[in-house]
Amino acid sequence: MNYREQSLIKHKQWKGKIETVVRVPVDSREALSIAYTPGVAEPCMAIHNDVEKSFELTRRWNTVPVITDGTAVLGLGDIGPEAGMPVMEGKCALFKAFGGVDAYPICLNTKDTEDIIKTIKIMAGSFGGINLEDISAPRCFEIETRLKEELDIPVFHDDQHGTAIVTAAALLNALKLAGKKIEDVKVVVNGAGAAGIAISRFLISFGVTNLVICDLKGVVCEGEEWLNPAQKEIAKITNKGHIKGKLADVMKGADVFVGVSGPHCVSKEMVASMAAKSILFTCANPVPEIEPEDAKAAGAFIVGTGSSEHPNQINNVLVFPGLFRGALDVRASTVNTEMMMAAARGIASCVGENELSADYILPYAYDKNAHRAVAKAVAEAAVQTGVAKIK
Repeated sequence: MNYREQSLIKHKQWKGKIETVVRVPVDSREALSIAYTPGVAEPCMAIHNDVEKSFELTRRWNTVPVITDGTAVLGLGDIGPEAGMPVMEGKCALFKAFGGVDAYPICLNTKDTEDIIKTIKIMAGSFGGINLEDISAPRCFEIETRLKEELDIPVFHDDQHGTAIVTAAALLNALKLAGKKIEDVKVVVNGAGAAGIAISRFLISFGVTNLVICDLKGVVCEGEEWLNPAQKEIAKITNKGHIKGKLADVMKGADVFVGVSGPHCVSKEMVASMAAKSILFTCANPVPEIEPEDAKAAGAFIVGTGSSEHPNQINNVLVFPGLFRGALDVRASTVNTEMMMAAARGIASCVGENELSADYILPYAYDKNAHRAVAKAVAEAAVQTGVAKIK
């Protein structure tokens, strides 16, 4: 029996992966009078007089909704909000297990950008942060940008930035093994959607100077008529040589390949054309851009995938629990680039130099030390950059 068959059986047994747990006694008249009426009127009025008290007197300080519209679910595409619920519940379980964060699945039955933004803004007062999930590009860019501008709590689109952070962490350690400097390598990113654009922008912030993005229609290059608005923006800071062509063309001589695209779009010949000690992160799910054994046979030095079935799983579960833990602990008003860079370095630091190998460049997703390292690094960066409301 494979994982998919087992998962369906287990989901029928579980009937949900999360539940509400009561944190206070409600077993007597006195207990009810304190937790509920009439005593609860006092904290209500305290919050009425100062809304910031909601972080001190309710569970708001530790709560995050995992919000989707079901349009880009786990490599399955636009399957609808109800069908996205198992993924959102799973995400919430990971938030709690690895970050101690109380997360709730919110699946919105609309694809309208303005409706999604308005709905999230209306409910934002109940939460300490907002996690956007599995919302298709290019709408996800506007939704996140607007919410970050209009809310004073952290807003984080995990498909973009969680993926970018864990990819950067993997690259930092892979380059150590390869003996290459980040400013010297040629990086090819395949997939010009939410994840690919976010990864590209983030790697550039880390010092990558030679980066080219490909999409189904070809290389992303300034002036191409087929580019959407997000691709036009990223084209301004990538592909400085204004190269045109297809994926096979730009992979020649590349040091690094990052795939967030589709199955089996990379051949052995493409891998063989890359530079010595090439690094491939083939993260398409559930089927990678090239099978790891084929990439290795073609000469790849390090291969990572999005799957736990292979070494070097590049999975954003290493990011979001600790990132929100750190942001919530200091009541950050946003998640900025410095906090994300700190998260990447925190993840990378969890694999000691004496432990690094071609099959071990990232800590395992269930390594709680890694999640604690991310939380600490993010909280410190929030304080240092002035976005923390408490220290």
